Amino acid sequence: MTDSVSTKKHTYFEDAQAFIIGTLLISLGVNLYSSAGLLTGGTAGIAFLIKYASQLSFGQAFFLVNIPFYWLALKQMGAEFTIKTFICVALLSLFSEITPLFIQFELLNVVYASIIGGLLMGSGFLMLFRHNASLGGFNILARYLSKTRGISIGKFQMAVDCVVVFMAIFIVNWQLILFSAIGAISLNLIIAVNHKPGRYTIV
Repeated sequence: MTDSVSTKKHTYFEDAQAFIIGTLLISLGVNLYSSAGLLTGGTAGIAFLIKYASQLSFGQAFFLVNIPFYWLALKQMGAEFTIKTFICVALLSLFSEITPLFIQFELLNVVYASIIGGLLMGSGFLMLFRHNASLGGFNILARYLSKTRGISIGKFQMAVDCVVVFMAIFIVNWQLILFSAIGAISLNLIIAVNHKPGRYTIV
């Protein structure tokens, strides 16, 4: 029997705490990756590539890269999802900028950074998904395909992330690309295992 509580919407406070905690976790993972010279996939991966190839910071690049995707979010997922996603993108852009003011990594093993950073980001993504939000970009397409076609968000993003990571071959060395691919797998493993369409119905 379905639990009647599971059909209730999250309160604004519950959404707010999920957005803040989720983006804080992701920003910590982002800074682990940045400190180790690693990449991730999706629009975050594109933002990393821009960061490594230009004078823009990750937060600035990430915010700019996501702008074209809001139209798709509004058209396919609705105003509520789009507004929540914009808030989360803005929060991650901010937190990724200020996190180095509070923590810096003088000694960081690249394997540890790839796995733990991926797990942190995957956990943050999961929190956002369960509150009807995302971090824009390919997350929007992944949510749309999950909702309309039943395609696993984790599996779809894993494929996209691996493509983006391997696009970095001309910017970073192949060892870092390999470790980045391991991180992409750990990130999307969290989502693939814990986020199933219809399993968690609170929005």
